[in-house]
Amino acid sequence: MSNATYSFRPWNVGRFVLWSLFAIVLLVAPKLFTSSLAMTMLTQMGIAIIVCLSYNMLLGQGGMLSFGHAVYSGLGSFAAIHTLNKVGAGEWALPVMLIPIVGGIAGLLVAALLGAVSTKKSGNTFAMITLGVGELVWSMSLMLPEFFGGEGGISSNRVVGQPFLGITFGPQTEVYYLIAAYCFICTVLMFAFTQTPLGRMLNAVRDNPERVEFIGYDTQRVRYFAFMIAGFFAGIAGGLYAVNFEIVTAEVVGAQRSGAYLLFTFLGGSLFFFGPIIGAVLMVLASVLLSELSKAWLLYLGLVFLLMVMYAPGGIASLLMMNMRVAAYGFLRRLWTSYLALAGTALTVLTAVALIVEMVYHIKLNEALGPVMTFAGVSVDTQGRDAWVGAALLLATGVGLFELSRREFVRQWGRIQEDIEAEIQRREGL
Repeated sequence: MSNATYSFRPWNVGRFVLWSLFAIVLLVAPKLFTSSLAMTMLTQMGIAIIVCLSYNMLLGQGGMLSFGHAVYSGLGSFAAIHTLNKVGAGEWALPVMLIPIVGGIAGLLVAALLGAVSTKKSGNTFAMITLGVGELVWSMSLMLPEFFGGEGGISSNRVVGQPFLGITFGPQTEVYYLIAAYCFICTVLMFAFTQTPLGRMLNAVRDNPERVEFIGYDTQRVRYFAFMIAGFFAGIAGGLYAVNFEIVTAEVVGAQRSGAYLLFTFLGGSLFFFGPIIGAVLMVLASVLLSELSKAWLLYLGLVFLLMVMYAPGGIASLLMMNMRVAAYGFLRRLWTSYLALAGTALTVLTAVALIVEMVYHIKLNEALGPVMTFAGVSVDTQGRDAWVGAALLLATGVGLFELSRREFVRQWGRIQEDIEAEIQRREGL
């Protein structure tokens, strides 16, 4: 008689609900935000989510700091735009909705070629190799205008071929839903990768490569496979970029694009799967909205990055998870007053810093417009002493109050953590 036992693994209802909510958000977003600016931002967010998640395969899951991830998304864009032109010329018969797959294959092939060299090393050496590879590809964009299109890039037209079920991809809404479909599918696949043996082994290589080698695994091969998979998804994002904008320039393989992927993936939280999604949304908001509000937006972005590195190295996702843990034990209500105090004082400091920065930028860049500038709807005389003294006093007051609020918050947070530990011990005792 057989002694085999069977066990039933129940459905993860919470995970099913989260994925359903994600799909619903993608479906209803263009219904809620109908302006052309909103549609432009939504399409870019879908592309950014894919490429930031693919980058996090290297940074967050594999511990591989790459400075050249834009190479794979960018070359995927060029492969897609050339394919789109071939389809438009009638030489190839390929539906437009499959063009991003061509970009993914291109990213995979390039990652297979360059990753064979890059992944032989890890740590700082890997980072320097990727930086060199990125600069090499960017310099090639100036040397090979036949492929990269020179300074003007390569343009195309996505309304080609026979419509599929009446879909021509002419209206921006149709392009958005194409991007949303790829975004959802790619996000699911990349999450599924984290649950595979290769994904788990990639985490082990990140945490303790010596032990992985000791038990018989080839760490270079694990990094190489993850590198190729990340290149494939980055290439899909690049293909969607080509379909969306209908033009690709050498800027898509530049170091600035790679740096943006790194910066916003870190800000979102590279240690959590949903962190890069937050970072991707912030990247689009910063590049589209913040850049329009101020010429000093890169300065503000650098200050935010510096503060996050100093006070929240786990990114926004880590802050959310820490507060969810507090909320799970019912102690979050004890922090509301502290959060309000921190938010109010931080807003005061931000206002003072922004006023000083904007006055400096106005004096240096807009001198021909006169000494008077508009800040938050108020006219400010940059040549007057009152504006500078008022900004300095506001800054000093805000910093002082913020420090007092921060210290009180730290004390409350410490007491809450002690109460949580006591509650955990009490439940274990039961």
